[in-house]
Amino acid sequence: MVRKSLPSMRQRRLGTELRRLREQVDLSVTKAAALLGSSQPQISSVETGRFAVSADRVRSMARSYTCSDDALIEGLAEMTGGRTRGWWDEYRDMLPPDTLDLAELEHHARAMRTASVIHLPGLLQTRAHAHAVIGDDVPAITPPEVEHRVSYRIKRQAVLYGENPTPLTAIIHEAALRMGFGGSGVTREQLHHLLDMSEREHITILVIPFGAGTFPSSGQNIHYMAGTVQALDTVQLDSDHGAEFLDTQPQLAKYRTVLDRMESCSLTSAESQDLIRQVAEDI
Repeated sequence: MVRKSLPSMRQRRLGTELRRLREQVDLSVTKAAALLGSSQPQISSVETGRFAVSADRVRSMARSYTCSDDALIEGLAEMTGGRTRGWWDEYRDMLPPDTLDLAELEHHARAMRTASVIHLPGLLQTRAHAHAVIGDDVPAITPPEVEHRVSYRIKRQAVLYGENPTPLTAIIHEAALRMGFGGSGVTREQLHHLLDMSEREHITILVIPFGAGTFPSSGQNIHYMAGTVQALDTVQLDSDHGAEFLDTQPQLAKYRTVLDRMESCSLTSAESQDLIRQVAEDI
C-alpha cells in the first residue's frame, strides 16, 4: 500500500465501501487486520482513502468480508490506485477539491442524469452563458478566477463527445429556459445549443413546463452519476457552499425516485424541443 495525499472523493468512496462491507459482517478493524494479515492502522487508512490499495488487495478484502457480488467486487477493483490523473489536475491550485472531484466522477460515470430548475446544467452550457452565471457569484471573484471556472466548466463537457460519449438525460424546467442570463443574445445562442445537443443520440433533454405544477425537489440541482454497478452510483447536489456528494443506498434510491418523478412531469423529447424553439423565438 502507498500513502497518498489529498485523496479524491472517488478514492474515499472506495474506502467507504470497503468499510461498509466489513461492518455488514460485524467485523472490527482489529479482527479484519488479523484476518487479512495486515495492521489496524493500515486497514483504517485504506478505509479513509489515505492509502492506495491494489485491485487484487481489494478483491481479497471483499471476499474476506464474505461479499459474493462479483460485479460489485470488480467495480471496487476498478476504483483502486491513486487519484486519476486527468485534465482537471491543471486546476488543482485554482479550484476547490470538490470541484475537481466532480470532473473525475463524471469521467468515470457510465451514465448521467441531471435535473435543473433555475440554472441550466453545466454540461450543456455555452461559454457565454457560463461566463454570465459564474461572473455573478457571491462573494465576487476576480476576472482571472472567472475565466478559470468557465474554462473548467467547458472542459467538463468533453465526456459528451468522442468515440464513447457518456449518455446523459437532462431534465430542465421551463423557468431555466426563460431566465435570460447574459441577455437575449446569449440566451438565444444557449437555447439553440440545447437544441443541437438534443439531436445527439446519447443526449436526451426533457423540459418540465410551467403547467406541470408541483414536482419533487423543485429547489435543487441534482446530478446523478452511474457507477459500474448501482451500489457505486453517486449523487451531487449544488449549494452555495460547494458541492455535496451522497452515496448511501437510501440516498441513491431517493434521488432515483425523485428523477423518475421529474421525468414523469416532463414533456417528451420532441415536445421539449418544440418548447425550446418557441422560447428562443419569443426572446
